[in-house]
Amino acid sequence: MKIHNPFRVAILATLGVGVGLLVIVSIQNLSTILLYVGTALFLSLGLDPVVSFLERRGLPRWAAVLLTILGVLGVFAGIIFMVVPIIVSQITQLITQIEGLLQPGKWNEIVTGVQEWVTANFPWLRIDEVWAGVQHWFSTLDVGSISTMIGNSLLTIGGAVAAGLGGAFIVLILTIYFTASTPSLKSAVYQLVPASKRARFIELSEKITDSVGYYVMGQVSLGVINGILSAIFLSIIQAPFPAVLAVIAFFFSLIPLVGTLTGSTIIVLTCLIPGLGSPTTAIVAAIYYLVYMQIEAYVISPRIMNRAVSVPGSVVVISALAGGALLNLLGALIAIPVAASILIIYREVIIPRQNER
Repeated sequence: MKIHNPFRVAILATLGVGVGLLVIVSIQNLSTILLYVGTALFLSLGLDPVVSFLERRGLPRWAAVLLTILGVLGVFAGIIFMVVPIIVSQITQLITQIEGLLQPGKWNEIVTGVQEWVTANFPWLRIDEVWAGVQHWFSTLDVGSISTMIGNSLLTIGGAVAAGLGGAFIVLILTIYFTASTPSLKSAVYQLVPASKRARFIELSEKITDSVGYYVMGQVSLGVINGILSAIFLSIIQAPFPAVLAVIAFFFSLIPLVGTLTGSTIIVLTCLIPGLGSPTTAIVAAIYYLVYMQIEAYVISPRIMNRAVSVPGSVVVISALAGGALLNLLGALIAIPVAASILIIYREVIIPRQNER
């Protein structure tokens, strides 16, 4: 290929690179806003099956949307005014207990007991020198500096919580808007497709949005079930801070594949903290969550997720890891429905075209 005007080509290439860099920088600067919008779209697709269910029961669209939005607002208000004060109170107690455990006298007692047990059962380890160094380090700890460190951490956590609540409020408003305007948004997107291919595009799009919606509702339902059962069970066995641990169980259940296991491990380890729980409580909790995970995997989850697209286990792992690496927790959450959407396109479009050749 002959280049008749190298200067013009260089100018165009430079402008192209500049526009590309500008787009990348703009996306980075707008990453938080894009995250809010993506989360709201994801949640609105999850609420769409509820709206459709109410419409099938004879309610007009506006009434179904209104009831759904009121339900979401009720849940949001209930979490803020009922659950949050209990969680804050129990977190304060937990921090107080941890601060007490960090006092040199308490740690010396714990370290001495562990040292005696390990020396009696594993004399070949010769850990006397290691324990002596650990005891010396804890004896030099300043309780005042520990309190200051904990106070600074609490301020940091408080700022993060305030920012999170602000972001949650923005996502809530966007979710309400997207839920109310889902048909018009879909219609606007469908109009961009040529008329000859519009019917097929609408069919695939409806399958994808339905799959995403059922997945979101199913995952939230699993989280609610795990959270409620955890709150009841942990209260019965008198585990430390059952409200906080139940919230942990709920949020980790939203993470596909490994969420329930991770949350259960955190709960069991919390029950082992000296002065808060006991080995017996931890063992009972571990047995309960082992049984619950089996029931969830083979009984609860198949019945709740029967209308969502099934995704092979290997694809779940790979997509969750990739999504987590790109968008952290949100990426891990939306990775499975995205993978399901790709599978729908693969099964409904690519495979039939290959079979026609």
